[in-house]
Amino acid sequence: MLRGIKAATLDVDIVLENEKDREYLIETMKKLGYRDLDYRLAYIEKKDGTPKMLQGEKVRFDFFLHKVITSDFSEKMKKRADETHEFENLILKAAHPTDIAIMKSATDREKDDHDIILICDKKMLDWNIMLYEIEEQFRLGNERAIFDLGYKLEKLTNIKAIIVPKEILDRIVEFHNNNVEEREKKR
Repeated sequence: MLRGIKAATLDVDIVLENEKDREYLIETMKKLGYRDLDYRLAYIEKKDGTPKMLQGEKVRFDFFLHKVITSDFSEKMKKRADETHEFENLILKAAHPTDIAIMKSATDREKDDHDIILICDKKMLDWNIMLYEIEEQFRLGNERAIFDLGYKLEKLTNIKAIIVPKEILDRIVEFHNNNVEEREKKR
């Protein structure tokens, strides 16, 4: 929504850097009438990166801490979040469309698949950033994020919803096979 990917949204994902800020924002929004929402209404299982959630009349907020399900919000992702929006004393930075696609690949929600398709259709996805971030997520210990991304891209390609250059899919699979599987053997 903030980056012009789509006109409206039913949920807003916010990644915060520390628990204190997350709790402050949640408590402030509760005073405005938002109420707690059980994560199981949107996510199949609770994982480390599962958000705390609030529901309002028309919109839901998902408050993540450092990571979105399996994908860390890396330092480079923070730097790429260069579009700033100010709402009185609240400052939001919109993630780069490629980073949005990476984070949305970690979910099983159909609407997130649709958002990835929109990002690709609008030619907002940067394959070089994606390849860099795959290596970064691996460095951060998030092998699952690489698997989720590869799976999502392959799924959307197979149903002809998006076109992923073959060399990109090949590089993701090659990276996974050469690095992730090797790390698993060492464990």
